[in-house]
Amino acid sequence: MPGVCYFMDQKTDKGILYGVGVGPGDPELITLKAARLLHSVARVYAASSTRNSYSVSLDIVRPHLAPGVTPAVLSFPMTRDAAVLDRAWEENARTVLADLDAGRDVAFLTLGDPSTYSTFGYLLRTLRDLDPTVRAEVVPGVTSYSAAAALAGEPLAEADQTLAVVSGVCGGDTLRRAARAADSLVVLKAYKRFGDIKAALAEEGLLRDAVLVSACGQEGQNLVRDLSQVEEIPPYFSLVLAKKKRG
Repeated sequence: MPGVCYFMDQKTDKGILYGVGVGPGDPELITLKAARLLHSVARVYAASSTRNSYSVSLDIVRPHLAPGVTPAVLSFPMTRDAAVLDRAWEENARTVLADLDAGRDVAFLTLGDPSTYSTFGYLLRTLRDLDPTVRAEVVPGVTSYSAAAALAGEPLAEADQTLAVVSGVCGGDTLRRAARAADSLVVLKAYKRFGDIKAALAEEGLLRDAVLVSACGQEGQNLVRDLSQVEEIPPYFSLVLAKKKRG
């Protein structure tokens, strides 16, 4: 089967774990491969915060689930306490492992792509710590920033330009460093430290030409140009596209 695989060579009756990227929110951006697999697996898992059981990724894929498949939500705490996080990862990994050991193929949903700031990487590492023979395949998905660039009608990079994708969790510091080397910048997780991200964009002369995209492909989708006019903190699913002027 084509794709990015992590299969063990030995024969086994255990199930396969699929890390499935479902895109940023628009149900039409799910890939044909993802849709086919979601209709064939025995179980579908999605992640949510311990504060609620809602999952955007689950809403996206509901039309593609096989009849009789009841999705399961795995809760993860929103904390930096390493001990609490480790316990949650191990408990959730053991839940998934029980299905795999029973011979069931399962899918774990991720917004966007499983290889970019995704919970799937943590889950797979924990599963492999518990059982190194776990078989898994990554099914790539449309990233939020490629969908946002399409919405904005702006190319991310051209010719010899360089592109940097950074996290805004720590504010503008990462952006400042990346701006020294890259022509085009994507700042994911731009909501929490938005004030400092704006300050960094202003320092680099990128603020007025930057684009803020929130809830791309989801209900409430919004695009704002010229971030100098934005004062309020944007919603959780927000990112910034910024690009240096050529010449």
